[in-house]
Amino acid sequence: MSSTLHSGLLALWSGGRWRGVLVQGPSGSGKSDLALRALDLGFRLVSDDRTLVWSSDGAAFGRAPETLAGLLEVRGVGVIRVPALAFCRIDLVVASGIPERLPDPGVVFLAGTAVPHLILRLTDASAPHRLKEALCCLGARPEESYQVSLPTPTASTLGESDP
Repeated sequence: MSSTLHSGLLALWSGGRWRGVLVQGPSGSGKSDLALRALDLGFRLVSDDRTLVWSSDGAAFGRAPETLAGLLEVRGVGVIRVPALAFCRIDLVVASGIPERLPDPGVVFLAGTAVPHLILRLTDASAPHRLKEALCCLGARPEESYQVSLPTPTASTLGESDP
């Protein structure tokens, strides 16, 4: 079962596979602008504005709805077509906001799967570079990441009642 989130999904080739970053924030927070800037650093678009999310074999994955596949909104210009991936695994979730200077690692649950979570100011000039560093440190190098210590989802953390 999948759900549709108001978010964009970008992917970066690292460690022998595409690693995805789900970018969340309210309308106008800079999600699409960040995606446009991240393309210059080697990222590929998976989805802009809406992302279908599901889980498989203990991992979260995402893709664009068919009607939005390969499309990126460039505010003030219009909607453009860009090369896009059909889907990718989601290794990191980034939310729009004001980050702490040295944040503790956080997690969110997507489709019942624990995924590392960070807060970034999406409009900062350095945001695409921070995104790349965060993805490499948190998702692409498991031996250096804290993913091994992520909690296992339980009925209470997934919002389900205990039996």
